[in-house]
Amino acid sequence: MIKISPSILSSDYGKLAQELKRMEDCGADMLHIDVMDGHFVPNITLGAPIVKCIRKASALTFDVHLMISDPYKYVPDFIAAGSDIITFHVEADSDIEQTIDLIRKSNVKAGLSVKPDTPVETVFPFLDKLSMVLVMTVEPGFGGQSFKEEMMPKIKTLKAEIDRRKLDIDIQVDGGINSETISVAANAGANVFVSGSAIFSSPDPKATIADFKKKATV
Repeated sequence: MIKISPSILSSDYGKLAQELKRMEDCGADMLHIDVMDGHFVPNITLGAPIVKCIRKASALTFDVHLMISDPYKYVPDFIAAGSDIITFHVEADSDIEQTIDLIRKSNVKAGLSVKPDTPVETVFPFLDKLSMVLVMTVEPGFGGQSFKEEMMPKIKTLKAEIDRRKLDIDIQVDGGINSETISVAANAGANVFVSGSAIFSSPDPKATIADFKKKATV
C-alpha cells in the first residue's frame, strides 16, 4: 500500500496544529516527526513533550523518526506521548534488539533506519520484528537536500529479502522526495514516502499528495 508521510520538519512550527490538520485534510496517510538531538545528527528539533501536545491535533498515524544517540533511553517517553511507529537507527548506541523489544511490548510498531553509508544488510537480522525499514536517501539532519539515487540498489536488495522471507514490512524512503524522484524510489520497491518541502511549500498540497500517490503506483 502506498503511503505519504509529510515531514513536519518543513511545516510552520508557529501554527503546528493547523499544519497537521491541513495535511490530514489534504490526504496524508501519516505524519513524519523528526526527532534530532544535536549529537547523532547536527541539528536539534523537538522532543516527546511536543509530540504529546500535537497528538490531540491529529488522528493520523504518528511516524516518529528518532535520530538520537540513545533511543532506548527515550523510547518510553515517545510511546507515552502517543507515537504509533517509532523508527531508530542501526548506527545509534543502543542495543538494537532490546530497543525493538521495548517498542513492541507497548503495541507500538518498530522501524529501523540506515544512513546512506550503512549497508542495508545490517537490518536483516531484525526483520522478523520490524514493521518498517527506512532507507535514508539523504544524510540525516536537515531538510531540503537532494535525493541520492545511488541508494536505490539498497532498496531493491531490501525488497528482495523481505519478499524471500514472505514478510509484511513497509519500505520507507526519506530525503529529496518530490514529483520526479518518488517514482524512482517506488520502482526500486519503496511504498512509504517522506516528503517535507515538496508538500508543505506546495501551493496545492492536496494535489501534490494525490500526484505523489499516482506516480508511486507501479
